[in-house]
Amino acid sequence: MIMTAVAFLLGFIFCSLFGVPYIDLLRKKMIGQYVKDLAPENHAQKQGTPTTGGVFIVGAIIMASVIVLSLAQEMSTKALITVITLFFYTLAGFQDDYIKIKGKGNDGLTPRGKLFRQIAIALLPTIALVISHPEACNFSIGHWTINMGWLYPVFAVFIITGSSNAYNLTDGLDGLAAGCGVSAFVACAIIALLSGKTDLAIISATVAGALVGFLQYNKPKAQVFMGDTGSLAIGGLLGTLAVLGKFEFLLIFFGAVFVMETLSVIIQVTSFKTTGKRVFKMAPIHHHFELLGWNEKKVVIVFSIVSFLFSAFAVVLYGLFTKGIL
Repeated sequence: MIMTAVAFLLGFIFCSLFGVPYIDLLRKKMIGQYVKDLAPENHAQKQGTPTTGGVFIVGAIIMASVIVLSLAQEMSTKALITVITLFFYTLAGFQDDYIKIKGKGNDGLTPRGKLFRQIAIALLPTIALVISHPEACNFSIGHWTINMGWLYPVFAVFIITGSSNAYNLTDGLDGLAAGCGVSAFVACAIIALLSGKTDLAIISATVAGALVGFLQYNKPKAQVFMGDTGSLAIGGLLGTLAVLGKFEFLLIFFGAVFVMETLSVIIQVTSFKTTGKRVFKMAPIHHHFELLGWNEKKVVIVFSIVSFLFSAFAVVLYGLFTKGIL
């Protein structure tokens, strides 16, 4: 418990310290965000805001995690694989951001190229889990257990890749992805701690602390964006923790906002292609609320509260599962 708190604090401190010099570097190199034409008109003012902030977020996470895991003597194979997975997702996201910056637009990796990288990286923790723990092919919801056999690796890759994309879709407003991410990773840390997976709890707490530190620079009006460098990596990490921690089902709840954002896009695209009509004014759904007249700060606050409530529910639900009530 104490080391988990230390992990949160260290993640916060490192991210807060790394932010200033990195943002200054981005400004000197004129590395800024290019805003999509499809975004609401008020987003034009974000043009040129420094991006790739995920570099210092992930740097803080990895450094703090390694230090605390070593001090707690919890540097397990599972923890190492989690950190490596985070690192590779960061590289994939950075490549996407780099192509956008170099091309001075919003065309980064092709959708197929990005998805290929996400799936390939997701295979790392999935294969490691299945090889080291054959019983990991079981999917549990309370007392209900389903042995998925070799379908489980497909399921796990889907969860990790889907989580990466969902978090990426959520990163569309100042402070939105980070604000919702804090409560999700805190819930992740508590659930991992209660289930005896201290190594994963430490990493989760480190991410939560780093995101709180990042919010100092990303809250409206943002000084820096995390970019795909951060969103693909942090989303992929959330899914990886759920898979390795064997609480995949609870990801639906502590990742509720990210699920909602993804579903809004799926519904919008499906509706438009089949009926020619749009369900939302714009997708992902945070843009829908903007076009309804909500200002950016209100959207971020409300969505963050929703994330907190669902994350708290996930923890309560886990407690009911472990006590045999459900």
